[in-house]
Amino acid sequence: MEGPALAPSLKNIAPQQEYLLQGSILDAHTDALLHRLRGLCDNAESSFETFNDYEAVYMLRNSSTTQQSQYVLFRVRHALDIPDAPDHIRYLGQAEMGDRTRPTLVRACLDVACSSNVREFLTEMGFRMDHDYVAKGIFFHKGRMKVLVYKIYRLIQPGSTDPKNLEQLGNSHLVELSVVAPLGQEQIGEDMKTFSEQLKPLVMLEKFDHRRLQ
Repeated sequence: MEGPALAPSLKNIAPQQEYLLQGSILDAHTDALLHRLRGLCDNAESSFETFNDYEAVYMLRNSSTTQQSQYVLFRVRHALDIPDAPDHIRYLGQAEMGDRTRPTLVRACLDVACSSNVREFLTEMGFRMDHDYVAKGIFFHKGRMKVLVYKIYRLIQPGSTDPKNLEQLGNSHLVELSVVAPLGQEQIGEDMKTFSEQLKPLVMLEKFDHRRLQ
């Protein structure tokens, strides 16, 4: 992989934060949610898009400590429906849960395009694949907000994205409302909360402390 694609000078990268709300909806009610999103989002009849992505999560543990929480994660995503598109490597920081008045989860976010041998590069750096999966769904735009409605599929044989190797997880679709923006734009959270209210009672979008799931 080309070095600058993965590790450009941090001085040239504007600090970014991801504002995030999440929820789920039963498969049987997904069409009703999509219908509502088409009415709420920007030019939804022509601008919504489908995606079919393979994502592998790589972990590097801190060997200098015995605490299980000391590790670094990188997420590498490849578009299965657009084979020629570049892979993307993504870093997500720990969620900032201290301010309970914030309407959304907030975490540091860095996402860059990279060459297809990024997985080999991470392995040479000492990372090991923790898990992988396929995500299939639809996304919409509402201003700078992005809404994803998608299904997660487990890979029976890790690394193989053959459709026969996919097993869907559960009877629900995941729903995410997110914005990636520079630091200090707290009004985004209020806008997202207002938008999420329009999706009730079909789906309840909330901020989750992912550390409780670890």
